[in-house]
Formats: sequence, structure tokens, C-alpha cells
Amino acid sequence: MENTVTYDPGKGFSLNDMEELLFGRKKLELSAETIRKVDRCHSFLKDFSKDKVIYGINTGFGPMAQYRVDDGYLRQLQYNIIRSHSTGAGEPLKPLYVKAAMIARLSTFLQGYSGVHADLVRLITEFINRDICPYVPEHGSVGASGDLVQLAHIALALIGEGEAYYGGELMPAAKVMEAERLKPFEIHIREGLSATNGTSVMTGVGIVNLIYARRLLEWAIVASVMMNEIAASYDDMMSPVMNGAKKHRGQLAVARRMCEWAHGNRTMKKREMEMYGHNTEKIFKHKVQAYYSLRCVPQILGPVWDELENAEKTLVDELNSACDNPIVDPETRYVYHGGNFHGDYVSFEMDKLKIAVTKMTMLAERQLNYLCHNRINDDILPPFVNLGTLGLNYGLQAAQFTATSTTAECQMLSNPMYVHSIPNNNDNQDIVSMGTNASLITRTVIENGYQVMSIHFMALVQAVDYLKIQKKMSGKTCAIYDEIRSFFPIFADDTPKYRDIEAVKNYLTTKNLQ
Repeated sequence: MENTVTYDPGKGFSLNDMEELLFGRKKLELSAETIRKVDRCHSFLKDFSKDKVIYGINTGFGPMAQYRVDDGYLRQLQYNIIRSHSTGAGEPLKPLYVKAAMIARLSTFLQGYSGVHADLVRLITEFINRDICPYVPEHGSVGASGDLVQLAHIALALIGEGEAYYGGELMPAAKVMEAERLKPFEIHIREGLSATNGTSVMTGVGIVNLIYARRLLEWAIVASVMMNEIAASYDDMMSPVMNGAKKHRGQLAVARRMCEWAHGNRTMKKREMEMYGHNTEKIFKHKVQAYYSLRCVPQILGPVWDELENAEKTLVDELNSACDNPIVDPETRYVYHGGNFHGDYVSFEMDKLKIAVTKMTMLAERQLNYLCHNRINDDILPPFVNLGTLGLNYGLQAAQFTATSTTAECQMLSNPMYVHSIPNNNDNQDIVSMGTNASLITRTVIENGYQVMSIHFMALVQAVDYLKIQKKMSGKTCAIYDEIRSFFPIFADDTPKYRDIEAVKNYLTTKNLQ
């Protein structure tokens, strides 16, 4: 069906599947083969666990694993980990990120290595499809044993306790489930531990981060083409021959995308026409080579492109992995104890991703400075792209303050979380990933990046209007100009701009240029 993403156990979830489920509003469907795989693992664990000591089934959790739990309390043990670990603090995660985390948790169960009952898989699927998003506070995870605290809040809603967002309101989970005629999940063997133990929150947040970062990179490319159209730069900085002399895929890809966006423009200069013909100038009025923030875009954004490619591979691999402990394997008929819940892959990748996004943001801020600084742009534009009366009006002077301060925050937040391990849990968790913190900080850096990019595009369209180059721009960049101007009209008089910044940001985050 067109409105459905069907999970294929042979392929798992792709990034496109995640984007369709999160942004395309498609429903998730599980095949009969997928359910059989989950059932098989559960049945094996049910038989195998008899008369054996298995962590989290008849032992305590963490350092408490040294204590055996009496058979009469095994179901209570599973409820206890959910209730005891629902200790998050801070602002709640937005439903979008919680939904992504639920898909990631479901994906772990669908690998057939967790031993959970198929009813848990079905209930999570219903939560995803009906947009029931448990209340999950931001803070609580150290990213080893995974996201115990945040996942416990999700599990709390699944057993009919806690709270959930439903229809835009925060409500008791029991009330939501009653309205949707869903039954709270009941523990079978080890579902309490399985529901809380893994990297699913950091992975879910990371997937959303990646989707937004990819869109932001495309906007950075569009903005850079518009910048060079405004500056009438020489177009050979986009040349496939010149960029091909360096062997980096990202640089070539960015140059190629710039050429696609610039196709048909009549504002950029041809070096063979201006400089390689008969030129008698002694001092050149037009810059022979543009500033680095205009000329070196393929070299600056190329590494960003490569990092996003690498982040996609790492996150999709994590998404389609079993990040549970123990690992229950019906094939070898064994239960393996280890540390697949450790979030170092995601943590490391999120640190790299936020550095990449910060560099994009720095590029946008420098390009904005070119537009605002008349001495740098050789007076082709008035100061701060001010289309009013100089001295009386102020254009985007104050908006540049916002862009600069927000960029500075991104730079500070780009310090790594990956190396900030703090031992805890009676030193059982003596080295941890801090992966969820890394994902959440990256989320903030991306949100900041969109704010800076929004102000940049406000300046770009003002510059286009001042120079009156609409008819000389490429068809693609002019279409972007027209779309922004449809809700952000040209201005000369001073008016509050905070609503305009938010409107442009909403446009950039919701329009998919891929």
C-alpha cells in the first residue's frame, strides 16, 4: 500500500523508511514472517531459561545481578525496573523524537534476539501508528546499558502507567489506551529489561538529527549559489575539472549540486570571457578571486557531505542491530551476555555530526557578514542590506547579532561528549558513551543552525531585491526567492523581525529539497 511502510526482516529499516514514517505520515506494517521471527525467539527463551541463571530474568539488574530473585517475584522484577528507572528530569522530548525512539526500539525487537513476546511488538507498532508518544524527559541517560531512564518512561506508558502525548495533549497513558481500546502490556519473561535496555533513544534522536542536517546541507548549498550570484563571482570554483583534481567524494558532490542549482544563471562571470581575453586593466575593479566563504564552498561543505554519508551508515546499522542484553539466539541455542547496549557508535557519530553542522553554520554566518558589510562587498549593497534610509533605518543590523551569538553557541556546544565518561552505578558502568547527551546537544546545534540560516536567507532575498537580479538568477534559485518572498515581503521600514525569522525557519525545516 502507498501509505504503508512494510518492515522487511531481510532489509530492516532504511533512512528513507524512517523519513516516511516520521515526516510522511505513513503507517508501519509488520509481515507475518517478522512476527514469526519474534515468536521463535520468545519460545526458545521460555524453554531455555528453565533451571538456568540468566541475567535480568532471575537476577537483579546492574550491580544487583549478584542477587538471585526468587521464582515467585520474577514478573514483579520486570515491572520494578520500569517503575524504578522512570526517573528522568528536564524538558520532555518532542513527540517526533519519541516516535523515532519507539521505531528504533521496535527495530531491535524485530531482529529476533531479545526474547520478547510478540504482543509487545504489536503494541509498540500501535503506539507508532496512532501517534501515541509517551512522556519522556530529556535527562537521565549515560548511554551505557543504553538509555535506561528514557526507555523506562516509554515502557511505563506501554504498561498503562505514566503519561503520553495524544492529539496534542499530555494525558495519563491509561486514559489514552482506553480511548484507543488498547490493553496495557503484561510481562511474560524479560520484557521489562528488554524494553528499557538499549541505544534506541539516542539512535531515534540521531536519525531525526540526520534528516534535518541533510536538509540544512542542501540549504547551505542553495544559499552559497545565491551568494555567488549576488557577488557575480567567477563560476570556475564549481568546475568539475577543478574539484575533480581533489579525490574527495563530498567535494565533487557539492560542486555538482552547486552547478545544478546555478544552471542558467547570467550573473556569475566566466573567467574565459573576463580575464582570458583582451583585458587591459591595471587594477581590477572586480575581485579576481572571491572571498573563501564564497569561493571555497565545495571544499568547506564537502567534508560535511562525507560526514552525513558516514552518519547515515552508522545510524542505520545501529537502527537495524540488536542492542539488547543478553542476546537470545535461537540458531545457536544460547543466551549471550555482553554489552550491545553500549552507545559509543552513536555518541561518536553525533559528536562528528554536530561539528559538521557547526561548520555549515559558520559558513552561513560569514556569508551573512559579506552581505551586511558594505566595505567587504565593495559597496554593491548598502550596510546591513538596509533598503530604507541609512541612519534612520537599520535593515538586518540587529538580526546579525542573533546570527553571530547563535553561531558562537554552536561552536561551544561542538565540544565532544564521547570522551566525557563518568563512572557510575557502583562503578559497574565504569566507562560510558554519553550518547543520548551527544544526540540531544546535536539536536540543539541543528536547531541553532536553522536559525542562522533563516536570517541568512532573509538577507539574501533583500540583496536580490536591491540588485534587481531576479531575471538573471538561475530558475531554481529564483524559485526559492519567490517562495520566501510569498510570506516574507521586501521591507525598508523597521519592524520586529522575530516572527519573520521563525516563519523562514519553518519554511526551511519543512521544505524537502532532496
